[in-house]
Amino acid sequence: MKDEFFTADPGSPLTPGQRARFRGLAYFAPDPTFAFVADVRPCITPGDVDLVTSCGDTERYRRAAVARFEVDEIPAVLTLFRSDRGDLFVPFRDATSGTETYGAGRYLEAWGLRGGRALLDFNFAYNPYCAYNPGWRCPIPPIENHLAVPIRAGERSYPDVESPEVES
Repeated sequence: MKDEFFTADPGSPLTPGQRARFRGLAYFAPDPTFAFVADVRPCITPGDVDLVTSCGDTERYRRAAVARFEVDEIPAVLTLFRSDRGDLFVPFRDATSGTETYGAGRYLEAWGLRGGRALLDFNFAYNPYCAYNPGWRCPIPPIENHLAVPIRAGERSYPDVESPEVES
């Protein structure tokens, strides 16, 4: 479905040249061990935060909660941000960023903030549009969402990135 959108939809982040060469996105094999039911607590200092974007400006989000979970018995903590649409947005970097996955980081949506828990299923982690075309504006994961552990789940790096000036 996403591959079809990338090749045919006018809203695709790919340039015409990229669309002509596009053979599909790459993903890690699905792995249920990367779906975490995390303990979630409201932020001690909730409020708006300006996340720096790939274009050097900022985009405003609201800190909603902090999720705590373990990856291979190593504690991990991520801040969940509330987008203007009301979704729980999780921009993050991990130990695969810049090698197996997009260097600036990936995104994830969190589900089910009930009873102090949320589902973080990294099998659904995806690249921001600036991973395909630097002409797009994307929030960069803040330092508080940099994980030291590798998350080998979800979308992998996209190798065919063009500069915004290139048109085919």
